[in-house]
Amino acid sequence: MIALSNNSRAQNGLTPKEQLAFAKREKELKLQFEQAALSWPAKQLYIRSFKQDGQLEIWVRNEMSEPFRLFKIYNVCALSGKLGPKRREGDLQVPEGFYHINEFNPNSDYHFSLGINYPNQSDLFFTDAKPGGEIYIHGKCATVGCIPILNNPIEELYVLANIVRKEGQDYIPVHIFPVRFNNESSFKVLQSITGVNPQYQDFTNQLKQVFDYFEQYKQLPIVGINQNGAYKLISR
Repeated sequence: MIALSNNSRAQNGLTPKEQLAFAKREKELKLQFEQAALSWPAKQLYIRSFKQDGQLEIWVRNEMSEPFRLFKIYNVCALSGKLGPKRREGDLQVPEGFYHINEFNPNSDYHFSLGINYPNQSDLFFTDAKPGGEIYIHGKCATVGCIPILNNPIEELYVLANIVRKEGQDYIPVHIFPVRFNNESSFKVLQSITGVNPQYQDFTNQLKQVFDYFEQYKQLPIVGINQNGAYKLISR
């Protein structure tokens, strides 16, 4: 990819703050990709987060037919609420489910932020009349229901997300899981909750289907919802 000058970037709609982030991070990202034997620039990005494990994974690929490859794992530096989905405004919960990036905010109070489309169609079956919103992956280390990963990581992720968007990816999926289901200690924590909450157990089983599919194939299935708002795999 040809490096763009600041003037060229301004013409492409980047703010001065975004231009500075590109100047700091783009060459670093390219080098990191080369060191990981990944093709640059990435054309597709997939993000998944694990609440109990405090991690945000970044997966990339260049063709639909290719499996995703893990690029990096960021630490989530703070978590509010507890395991379980977000269901109402002010509950401090981080959502759980299948989302996508719906906002690029360079003017965030938390340095940079990437918006997540909570509440989604499934959430709206179960949420309060006031479900809340404004859920972001962002910088700094404070949260009231978001996913904070500190300033340097969010700069890097923000630039990478911008790059894949310019490469043609309009839909950047973000999957938020309560735990890493194949981590024994994390899964035991989840079981201690679902064992006394059958409704939550059913919900986490829906999430686990998608987790398991990706773990096996490194591809994303198409996920829909049924007439009751539950997630279902449409294609495998």
